[in-house]
Amino acid sequence: MRPWTRLASKTLVDRWWMTLREDRVQLPDGPVLEEYHVAEYPDWTCALALTDDGQAVLVEQYRYGIDRVILELPAGAVDPGEEPAEAVRRELREETGYEGREWVRLGKLAVEPGRHTNYGHIFVAQGCHAAAAPDLDVSEDLRVRLVPASSLPDLVEAGRIAHGVHAAAVFWAHAKGLLDEPHPGGGV
Repeated sequence: MRPWTRLASKTLVDRWWMTLREDRVQLPDGPVLEEYHVAEYPDWTCALALTDDGQAVLVEQYRYGIDRVILELPAGAVDPGEEPAEAVRRELREETGYEGREWVRLGKLAVEPGRHTNYGHIFVAQGCHAAAAPDLDVSEDLRVRLVPASSLPDLVEAGRIAHGVHAAAVFWAHAKGLLDEPHPGGGV
């Protein structure tokens, strides 16, 4: 496989949180695509937050793109100059008021590698406990929900957790045995 060649590029939208480009690209075997759109977003993080008694800390919110209320892992953008491990702790605290005792990085996934430039960084937080009230942005309208961690795969299959990277995080953690039973005392 060989990479494509960018022949020209113009910015269609430029905001602090997203840039939309229209590129003219040449494929390795010669054809030229006159309009190939790429969205540049910041990387973001999500926390699969688990309490010592086997609950997962989720947020329930309306998502305009799919016009549905769904359950998600607490998540958000990595700010400029911020490390993903810092961002995920901040996002968990801001969206839910929870903090985690032990943190493990599961990995990162390309969100939509055909047209997006960013990655989602996935972490598991164990020993989570309520430490403060959520501190939501003006655009956030969400509710904190505690559900049995062992039920997360079923929530994905039922479509209640519909975000693809969040579903991947659930199945990744499930494959590692992290959703089976509580892990008091920390350590993954």
